[in-house]
Amino acid sequence: MYLCQPKQPLMKKLFTNPITINGIVYLVSDFHFGSPDAESSKHREERVIAWLEQISKDATHLFLLGDVFDFWFEYKDVVPRGYFNFFAQLDKLRRKKVEIYYFTGNHDMWVQDYFTAELGIQVFRTQQAFLINGNKCLIAHGDGLGPKDHGYKFIKRVFAFRPNIKLYGALHPRIAFGLARFFSRKSRAMTSAAEVKYRGDEKEMLVQYALSVLQQEHIDYFIYGHRHLPIEKQLNENSRYLNTGDWLMCETYVRLEEKAELFGIKN
Repeated sequence: MYLCQPKQPLMKKLFTNPITINGIVYLVSDFHFGSPDAESSKHREERVIAWLEQISKDATHLFLLGDVFDFWFEYKDVVPRGYFNFFAQLDKLRRKKVEIYYFTGNHDMWVQDYFTAELGIQVFRTQQAFLINGNKCLIAHGDGLGPKDHGYKFIKRVFAFRPNIKLYGALHPRIAFGLARFFSRKSRAMTSAAEVKYRGDEKEMLVQYALSVLQQEHIDYFIYGHRHLPIEKQLNENSRYLNTGDWLMCETYVRLEEKAELFGIKN
């Protein structure tokens, strides 16, 4: 069965200048390290590290699709405290020649050059086309891609405005991090219940976005995070949308070899 198509197609071709990779690819998102408290975040970090150790047996590429941290801000000489074991595991993967790509999300959009300089991880701030094992893929965190949510898109532009980043950076780290964690916890309390429910095709903005893209060009896989809900949706006979889910509740990820599949961690 085909889903109904959105009325307004996009005008710009998106599968341009793709990065070509081959191998066994893992995609994961929304660890939200630091939320909602230190103890639960530490336990989640240990679970993620165990998973990274497991996939190191066959992975050639790892995609971190944003909101890895509930908040991240880099000063010139200061980065958020903690996560040493997580960084060490990423370093182990890099030493095994696993390529790692980091897509910034709405919670960690202020990632700068730390991961590239210290760990050799390539950072993306917008959607990127990849040709993975011959499959045409569009990959991003997923925030702001839908046809609506104009208020959120405006706020994102405000946060991404460089003068505003510099103004925030003028705050003492203790004040800046404290403010960010307060508002992040408040946002999580307001939205977590809605995030775990599928809203129906017409209200799922990433589904509608993917359908609008398909009106003008073929894409095999749209792979995003952000929704905190693991999703596999057949869009037409040859195209699928996958959402990696999160690690606050779901502990899910996508594996792409010959085809993309969604998996969950087994206790």
